[in-house]
Amino acid sequence: MSTSNLNTSTLNSSTPNSSTPSRRGTAAGIGPGPSFFRVLNSEFIKFRTLTSTLILLACTLLVMVGFGALTGWGTGAFAEEAMRDPEAAAAMAAQGGDLAITVPTSGIAFAQLILGSLGVLLMSSEFTTGMARSTFAAVPKRLPAFAAKLIVVLVASFLLTAVSSFLAGLVALPILDSYDLKLDLASSQSVKLLLVSSIYVAAVAAIGLALGSIIRNSAGGIMSLVGLFFVAPIALEIIQGDVAKEIRKYLPGNTVSPMTAVNHEPGTLEVWQAALVLGAWVVVPVVLAVLLLKKRDV
Repeated sequence: MSTSNLNTSTLNSSTPNSSTPSRRGTAAGIGPGPSFFRVLNSEFIKFRTLTSTLILLACTLLVMVGFGALTGWGTGAFAEEAMRDPEAAAAMAAQGGDLAITVPTSGIAFAQLILGSLGVLLMSSEFTTGMARSTFAAVPKRLPAFAAKLIVVLVASFLLTAVSSFLAGLVALPILDSYDLKLDLASSQSVKLLLVSSIYVAAVAAIGLALGSIIRNSAGGIMSLVGLFFVAPIALEIIQGDVAKEIRKYLPGNTVSPMTAVNHEPGTLEVWQAALVLGAWVVVPVVLAVLLLKKRDV
């Protein structure tokens, strides 16, 4: 065979057959590849089919509604006492605003712990059970899987907190009415409190997801979350001094009050400052989790 015939034969053999899909077509997303929407759908299926997830969601709903009822009763009893006791009346006046307005969201402190822990478990369980090998084998880039989990936990936490707060308000309405206290769930302040609280709990869940990815251990991630939102504020409250007082303002748990207050209180962050601080508490651990997820082995 001549040299020209050999070169022609080699060129023809290297040309892909028209009946076989080319690599370019596969890279462009043609075919059954793991597109982001498929990854998102698979993460949603895992989220809604796990028994532990459903239990935590149900517990959040019960806690929010239960605390709404208990706080409604406590607020009514306090208002009734204030009519007879001058000291109680002075304490009530010192709090300012409408006492009943915060009743629907009185269980936020416990909701953030439950949903934050859920965020930790969604990511840490991938590593403790070995499921991460299958997940990242199907999604080698890893980032789409993490982003899908983040979207699922953000949306679920926001919607559940909003619905639970509204139901808590409905349950508290007749209790407050029995003490001649009025609660308007459709008022601008009530809607603002509901939305900000729901965004805050969703942010806590995102922080939990990032901690679960960084630490890769359920107990360690949950304890880190508890330390950040419960232990650190108490420790800084015990420590005296201007430095500790200044640090307390920048803890994520202290960003809700400035964003929901009717009037700005001296010594607290402005609304935009509190929003930026809360956003930073979410963005920094999430970015760190993404970087470590791409660098470390499964």
